[in-house]
Amino acid sequence: MPASPSSSVVEARKALARRLSDLRKDAGLTGEELSARCGWDAAKTSRIQSAKKAPSEADIRAWCVACDAGDRIPDVIAAARAVESMYTQWHQMERTGLRAAQESVGALYERTRLFRVYASRVLPGMVQTAGYTAAVLRSVQRERVVVDDVEEAVQARTERQRMLFSGRHSFGLLIEEYVLRTAVCDAQTHAGQLRHLIAVGSWPSVSLGIIPTGCDRPHLPVEDFYVFDEAEVAVELTSGYLRITQPEEIADYVRTFTDLARMAVHGSRARELIVAAIDALG
Repeated sequence: MPASPSSSVVEARKALARRLSDLRKDAGLTGEELSARCGWDAAKTSRIQSAKKAPSEADIRAWCVACDAGDRIPDVIAAARAVESMYTQWHQMERTGLRAAQESVGALYERTRLFRVYASRVLPGMVQTAGYTAAVLRSVQRERVVVDDVEEAVQARTERQRMLFSGRHSFGLLIEEYVLRTAVCDAQTHAGQLRHLIAVGSWPSVSLGIIPTGCDRPHLPVEDFYVFDEAEVAVELTSGYLRITQPEEIADYVRTFTDLARMAVHGSRARELIVAAIDALG
């Protein structure tokens, strides 16, 4: 199972720091010598090499030039940009409202052919009814978003769903059983959502698995994540949105998805759990 998502960012920053440190060592420079060539104090070099300070693009250019490695500037800057783009706090993504956050992933969803989704908090957005989505997004808006564009955000997600279920995409969905019973909306809306989930689970393009509560599980629940083909993973954290593009980390999440899928029930057994959750609503 992959490490904590936040640790992925930390390790990526450390890897960038090691890369810069290796450039200095390959150039035969001490930290003091590199600092002098760059025109800053040695403490800044130390903080960059220990990943305590993220280097700016200007810092990277100066560092590479000081190491006579100007040809490495584009690659190192690209790596730094990848690190910084990994994590986005929700308040940054949602500063203009929730609709923009929904629309920002449209191109990624369009080009993805195989989606693998694990849900441990709420049902996946791609199979949510408009009523369920409205309840979820209203809760988010009340908690952390000043702009109230929930209706527009619901419409944007609904439009994306029509695109997704056009026949060009396949879906592997894994949902923890307790999510089926988690009340995020009124009972009538929730029941309608669960009936919709049963219907979606019968589509040829969808593989729906429910991980039963209390099952013998070698892996504890993790935070919701989406795997887009083999190209990218999105992890929804409490504090923000983590975007993973490193192949080895993507492989970790694919393996975790496979392990979780072995714990899930499918077909008629999955439908039985969903129906039981509907019956429990009264």
